[in-house]
Amino acid sequence: MQITASMVKELRERTGSGMMECKKALQEAEGNIDVAIENMRKAGLAKADKKSGRIAAEGRVVIEISSDAKSAAIVEVNCETDFVSGGDEFLSFVAAVAKTALANKPADINALSELPLDGAAETVEDVRKTKVAKIGENIQLRRFEVLETATGTFGCYLHGTRMGVLVEMEGGNEELIKDVAMHIAASNPLCISAADMPAETLEKEKEILRAQALDSGKPADIVEKMLEGRVRKYLAENTLLGQPFVKNPDITVETLLADAGAKVNRYVRYEVGEGIEKKQENFADEVMAQVNA
Repeated sequence: MQITASMVKELRERTGSGMMECKKALQEAEGNIDVAIENMRKAGLAKADKKSGRIAAEGRVVIEISSDAKSAAIVEVNCETDFVSGGDEFLSFVAAVAKTALANKPADINALSELPLDGAAETVEDVRKTKVAKIGENIQLRRFEVLETATGTFGCYLHGTRMGVLVEMEGGNEELIKDVAMHIAASNPLCISAADMPAETLEKEKEILRAQALDSGKPADIVEKMLEGRVRKYLAENTLLGQPFVKNPDITVETLLADAGAKVNRYVRYEVGEGIEKKQENFADEVMAQVNA
C-alpha cells in the first residue's frame, strides 16, 4: 500500500513522533494508522523500560491547592536534564499529576501511577512511559503528599520550579502563609518547634556539643552549663519558631505568628533532586575512553 504524505502527517499529529519514524511505522502496518500507533506505543514502552535505570535528578516541584484551601497536594517528578524540566510538555505532565493526586488522594506512588491522569484517558504510568519514549529521558514520579485540614488553610511558596513549600496554618491570611512558606524555603528548619525535634537528632547533637565543650578543658559543671546554652542555640537555629524571620531578622517566626494570632500546624518542603546522588561526568576520561576504543 502506498504511504501518502497526509497519512504521515496525521500519524505525526497523533503521536508527536518524527516523520521517518511515522513513515516506517505506517509501512510496517501496511497503512493502518491505528495499528501503527499501537506498534509505536509498544516499541516506545520498551524503550521507556530501558531508560528507567538512568539517574533522574532534575525535574519540577508542583503544588495544587483546592479552591477552598482545605486540601492540597505537592509532587516532585524527576527527569535527567534541565532542558527537559523546562519544557512545556514536562511541566504540563507534572501539573496534571498534581491535580490527579489532589482529586483522588492515593495512598502511595503505585496507587497514583494506576490512576487515570487528569485530562487524559490513560493512566499516569502509561502517560509517563509515553513521555519517556517521546522525550528520550528517564522520567520518574519521585514523591508526593496530599494533605487535608478541618481547622486551617493551605498556602504555598514556589521558588522557581525546583523548590516548593506547602504550609497549613490556623489564623493569619494568605500573605502570611506565603511569607512563612518563603522563610521555610530559605531557612530549611528541621521542625516547627523544640518539642517537635526528634529525640534521636537532639541526642546526637548533644553528644557532639558535649565533646566540643570537654575539649575546652573546663570543669564538668561548667561544661554542662555550656551545653545547655549551646543546645538552646541549636534549637533556635533549627526550628521554625526559633529562627529569625527572613524578611525581618529582628523578630522570630514565633513572634511573627503570635502578633498575627496564627499557628503553623505542619509544612512540607520539597527540593528537586535532594538526596539523589548525581552522576559526576569526567569528560576528559570519557574522550580518552572513546579514543582508546
